[in-house]
Amino acid sequence: MEANIKLQPSQYGAAQRLAGRVALVTGAGPGLGGVIAQAYAREGAKLVVCDIDEAALQTTQAALQALGAECLPVLCDVSSSASVEAMFDLALARWGAVDILVNNAARVPSSDLETQRRNQHYAYATTPVPRQSLGVVASLSDEDWLKWWGVNMHGVFYCTRAALRSMQPRQWGRIINIASVAGLGAGSMHSPGYSATKAGVISLTRTTAYDVAGANIFVNAIACGGVHTPPFEAYLAGATETQRNSLFQMIPAGRLGRPEEYAALALFLAAEDHYLVGQVISPNGGYVI
Repeated sequence: MEANIKLQPSQYGAAQRLAGRVALVTGAGPGLGGVIAQAYAREGAKLVVCDIDEAALQTTQAALQALGAECLPVLCDVSSSASVEAMFDLALARWGAVDILVNNAARVPSSDLETQRRNQHYAYATTPVPRQSLGVVASLSDEDWLKWWGVNMHGVFYCTRAALRSMQPRQWGRIINIASVAGLGAGSMHSPGYSATKAGVISLTRTTAYDVAGANIFVNAIACGGVHTPPFEAYLAGATETQRNSLFQMIPAGRLGRPEEYAALALFLAAEDHYLVGQVISPNGGYVI
């Protein structure tokens, strides 16, 4: 039977949409995960936040405590099933349930070689030059390919599996997988391993959603376009004006998305009042239409 959660008045004058719920957000250091956690805190959720970066985790913990939220910070490597199981054990010991899971933790393309490939791709896509092979896939090493799967794919599965063990007996849950436009098309062809794992997240979202919807557990994905987070800020800081212009030329809205814009959607998907199951929603400024 669905848990009866009584909504409490919000400090902002309306009922808090997540009052009484326990939400676990992975990759919750500064960036999108931290902003989502804060959005949930404002709506009354109790938070379990995890990251592999202790300093980043402490920053998010401080932000949540400043909002008056109950918070359990956990150092966790989501690519390790044992680490994930230990995190969920702590969450269940503290609050007895995990109602909402946001699978946000991910490795993103940020090495010097990946930046070089990105710039080559953007120039090729926005400059009239003869068509040719860019040589990306043929030049990938085993390490280039394999490094993406532990966090981006296995971590999503490990956390989803653990969360469902809490949600299924209670017949309620929300799982939000943070995917990417890279999994929808060739927009991130400069990083085939990243793109493949994000496509895998989208597929896992759909199959899991079909599996558990009958237990009133709704699983959906947000296929993000460019998000103005620290990794993208670092890329823009090191790019030339031409390279930055090439990126923005490819986005009809002419800018990256703000974390708060994505967090608003993650909040909607975590709440009670929707009928979305297995959907892949892509805020991307028109990059993929």
